[in-house]
Amino acid sequence: MGIDKQFKLMQLSEDDLIADPIKQFDLWYKDAIRSDVPFPNSFVLSTSGKNNVISSRVLLLKDHSSEGFKFYTNENSRKGKDLTDNNNASICFWWDRLERQVRISGPVKILSSKESDEYFNSRPRGSQLGAWASDQSEEISSRKVLEDSYKKYDLKYKNKIIPRPEYWKGYILVPINIEFWQGRDNRLHDRFLYSLVNKKWRISRLAP
Repeated sequence: MGIDKQFKLMQLSEDDLIADPIKQFDLWYKDAIRSDVPFPNSFVLSTSGKNNVISSRVLLLKDHSSEGFKFYTNENSRKGKDLTDNNNASICFWWDRLERQVRISGPVKILSSKESDEYFNSRPRGSQLGAWASDQSEEISSRKVLEDSYKKYDLKYKNKIIPRPEYWKGYILVPINIEFWQGRDNRLHDRFLYSLVNKKWRISRLAP
């Protein structure tokens, strides 16, 4: 049986919107942090490779700016291979306590080795070892395989600086569409789409 929830917390009008969608996102993102939304930086990344089969998974946003939205992953993973074949992707944030959703789409580019190195070096040691230990998205026979691999790299890099694996890279989604969705009652939700047209952002209201 489905759950029919009414959204009644807030409304969104065009007068509320900032002309720059990145600044609008930043405003909502900070609202989510202040509202104690669990993992406000979590988002669903959807990709599609040569076979046009869509795959989605939850990641964590590491930074955002006028340049785009940054995340890091294993280039040999399913999403990494998809992005190599087709760099168009979309990400979706859902902040339940605020009854808000943000959808963002555009091409994804690989960040420089320098930037990937800097972020990798800032990660906890355990996370660095995990990047070496896991052949992400590959089939393994048991958890023991994963744990033994972790122990191997833990020993290999004992009392040493752990280098970034070549396949572990940073990515940035450069937005061409950003949609802000505010839940309203009776399914008459407020939706506004920012579209990049001739290097300028155009705002339009969408029917829910």
